[in-house]
Amino acid sequence: MLQTNLKHILTADEHKKFIEENENVMICCGRMGPMCTPVYSAMKSLEGKYKQIKFVDMEFDSPESHVIRNAPECKGFMGLPFTVYYKKGKLVKATTSIQSTEQISSILNNYFPDPSQTS
Repeated sequence: MLQTNLKHILTADEHKKFIEENENVMICCGRMGPMCTPVYSAMKSLEGKYKQIKFVDMEFDSPESHVIRNAPECKGFMGLPFTVYYKKGKLVKATTSIQSTEQISSILNNYFPDPSQTS
């Protein structure tokens, strides 16, 4: 299991259930390496700001993470982590490699606008 302060998704079944039960989801699928840990930290820092989004992680080396590793949107990805964004159970965005808090925020604002901020 990853040593992050995020909720962990451990199985493909948990993944399926989680994205079905939560409208807006960000999952970082990685390891505890130098490209992944900044993304986990950014996610943890953004949790309080984006209450309409569920932030979780999944261990890249687990056989169960095939649901992310083999997603068509992740085809050709070479660097870790694989970060995927789901809206209403559908994968709407996927990125690879390290990302800053600002880059993640831009994606979140684009795909998961806060309903209290829209008119």
